[in-house]
Amino acid sequence: MSLTIALSKGRILKDTLPLLAEAGIELLEDPEKSRKLIFPTTHPEVRIIILRATDVPTFVQQGAADIGVAGKDVLVEHGAEGLYELVDLRIATCRLMTAGKVGAVHPGRRLRVATKFVNIAKRWYAEQGEQVELIKLYGSMELAPIMDLADLIVDVVDTGKTLKENGLEPRDLIMPVSSRLVVNKTAMKLKQARIQPLVDQLQAAVVRRQASHVHA
Repeated sequence: MSLTIALSKGRILKDTLPLLAEAGIELLEDPEKSRKLIFPTTHPEVRIIILRATDVPTFVQQGAADIGVAGKDVLVEHGAEGLYELVDLRIATCRLMTAGKVGAVHPGRRLRVATKFVNIAKRWYAEQGEQVELIKLYGSMELAPIMDLADLIVDVVDTGKTLKENGLEPRDLIMPVSSRLVVNKTAMKLKQARIQPLVDQLQAAVVRRQASHVHA
């Protein structure tokens, strides 16, 4: 029974590959140099598929992939029905925050908030007792306040450099984000003998890495 692992391009892929290598799974070719979407690995029964970050939970949920790595932000936005979240890999860490123009004050009307994390934003503002108008965008969030499309944005912040360069400042922390290992519930039942050792190896790799950072 082969295993399919879903990863997303960019930072998550870059940070996950060394952890998988510690578990004896390495790609046979460089995904950055290939247009392929399915990659064989050094483990004859494990293949890796490369998707958009937002599609990873869907592929795992529907059983098209057995295992996936996705940011906590994406998992919460998507809803993790049919998934087990087994390991916090502690990679691709950042923060999901609100942000707005530097020094801007509350406009005294219903706030307009631009984000691709509509579900998270809706829930968070409801918890603050604030009624907002949500505007769904897929990218270039920083433009929304600059062009007066929105008062605030809800987006992932790493260093805050992009915000600063666009005259924006981070405001409220909604949640810290890191990447999680998720497994399809049915696959976990049917392929446990194959999946569990991999989960254990990844968990051990994370612990080792944390320990080396402490001693560094």
